[in-house]
Amino acid sequence: MTSRADEMKLDIDELNALLKQACRQRSKDILSLEVRRLETELAKIVEQNKIESKPGNVVPNAGPKCYEVKLKNYAWDQSDKYIKLYVTLKNVQSLPKEAVFCNFTDKSIDLHVLGLDNRNYQLPINNLCEEIDPEKSYIKVKSDMIAIFLAKTTSKNWSHVTGVEKKITEAKAPSVPSMEEDSDPGASLMNLMKKMYQDGDDEIKKTIAKAWTESQDKKASGLGDFPSL
Repeated sequence: MTSRADEMKLDIDELNALLKQACRQRSKDILSLEVRRLETELAKIVEQNKIESKPGNVVPNAGPKCYEVKLKNYAWDQSDKYIKLYVTLKNVQSLPKEAVFCNFTDKSIDLHVLGLDNRNYQLPINNLCEEIDPEKSYIKVKSDMIAIFLAKTTSKNWSHVTGVEKKITEAKAPSVPSMEEDSDPGASLMNLMKKMYQDGDDEIKKTIAKAWTESQDKKASGLGDFPSL
């Protein structure tokens, strides 16, 4: 068992070396997936060895079932250089180093926590809001918590962690009619009034309707017209 784990560590080291030399994104993705698979398998072997090595421990033919848990909740903040994600997991610091790891690409992360109270935890985040530098990104295991540091490629502030969250927020934001300098001021004003009438409450609608009625009375005097809403 130990020999197999050693061989897998050598394979992982060699694949990581190739990953650093790879130039094409597809090659990087393929190598990253294989590294992820080997790291997951290695962590399981290490955890099993840990159980078997305990004095007086009797290992049954079929061990307790290990449940797969997909993590969804995390806190985050940022600095000029990093986006920082915080994942709370009780007693995570008790696991061997190999059981907690995270795979990074330019636009995604995939956190794994293996063998914590008979559960394997995973936090995949795809389509990050901005690109990160996988080489400079890393994790820190603290008491009951994992901190994930995503290295920014630029120092700009992120409005959200993922691109999907950003699009949803933008879609919910109310649209304001454009009033550009080169546009017709009368048409822009009219579009704004129409939107206010459509979205407004009864009091606003009464006020706009009254203004329109009065404008009709002034039409003959050349003071302007207020087209129908």
